[in-house]
Amino acid sequence: MSSQKELEFKGYAMTDPSAWSSLTVTSFQPKNFGPEDVEVAITHCGVCGSDLHTLSGGWGKSHIPLIVGHEIVGKVTRVGEKVKDIKVGDRVGVGAQIGSCLKCRACKDNYENYCPRMIHTYNHEYPDGVKTQGGYSTGIRAHERFVFPIPDKLESRYAASMLCAGVTVYSPLKANGCGPGKKVGVIGIGGLGHYAVLFAKAMGAEVWAFTRGTSKAEDVKKMGADHVVDTTVDGYWQELQMTFDIIISTVDHFPPGVSLRNILSMLYVHGKYITVGLPDVDEPLPAIHPFDVANNGCLIGGSHIGSKADMMEMLKLAAEKDIKPWIQELPMKEAGKALEGLKAGKVRYRYVLKQDIAPVE
Repeated sequence: MSSQKELEFKGYAMTDPSAWSSLTVTSFQPKNFGPEDVEVAITHCGVCGSDLHTLSGGWGKSHIPLIVGHEIVGKVTRVGEKVKDIKVGDRVGVGAQIGSCLKCRACKDNYENYCPRMIHTYNHEYPDGVKTQGGYSTGIRAHERFVFPIPDKLESRYAASMLCAGVTVYSPLKANGCGPGKKVGVIGIGGLGHYAVLFAKAMGAEVWAFTRGTSKAEDVKKMGADHVVDTTVDGYWQELQMTFDIIISTVDHFPPGVSLRNILSMLYVHGKYITVGLPDVDEPLPAIHPFDVANNGCLIGGSHIGSKADMMEMLKLAAEKDIKPWIQELPMKEAGKALEGLKAGKVRYRYVLKQDIAPVE
């Protein structure tokens, strides 16, 4: 193991849920270091919708103090004696999952992102009782399975948001056959949606972007969308019935009156509607009737982040295709500003924070 100076673990924490965007620098206890663990000094962390839902209480109560952030890039400062493929000094990433049982069927089949005993990167707990804290901080420790080498061609600021937003859409695109000859619809062009457009196009599909209004139309064309559909136009779905092999929905809030029947009617036979947006717990999907899935035999499903295999394939594709997300970079001390901007829908299209408590050489 490395004999480098020990990392001091501090982060921008929520200490008062009534002031969830006012974050205070707080020291915290990291994961107890094990033989298969990697320690990372953080340089960048993306701002995810999950951070907003968690801090604001939309997904329930949180541990206090709480440091969010699970789109993490940094430099390895320490490795356990059983770590095989990562060394001190490497540039790596950590995403939304920090652990799993590594023993169940899902873990053995490389579906560790569906492990019933998964451990989330923040607002969760290790088996020994240590609370997990996220990437708005100086450092993190993780089992090597959840640490991902970053290709040299990817800048850290671009790689960061791929580690949740990117893989959250890449994984279901891959799993559901996205590629040449396929027609893919992307509903909601925010952080997740813009990644879905970028990756679906890079994978060779014909891509439709569905967005409310026209304010993002030119942006999404530059991202690679072949077609842009304004969902505020009455009957926008009618000419697209029986069109799509895959629809990826990134929506985490459905306005009143939205009908899933109309959306599902746009799927081709056995087409798949995959929802990756996760609303607050009191906002279910709009109701459907069995007739809505019978007419074209369509399937409704979800997806949860991605496996290590998904992550490595995605990062390789991004490096090879020179995929760059549309980001706005801020110092980490402005995390509250970024969170408020995300809540107000001002971000275009992902905030990335540069760690400023203890800058990494």
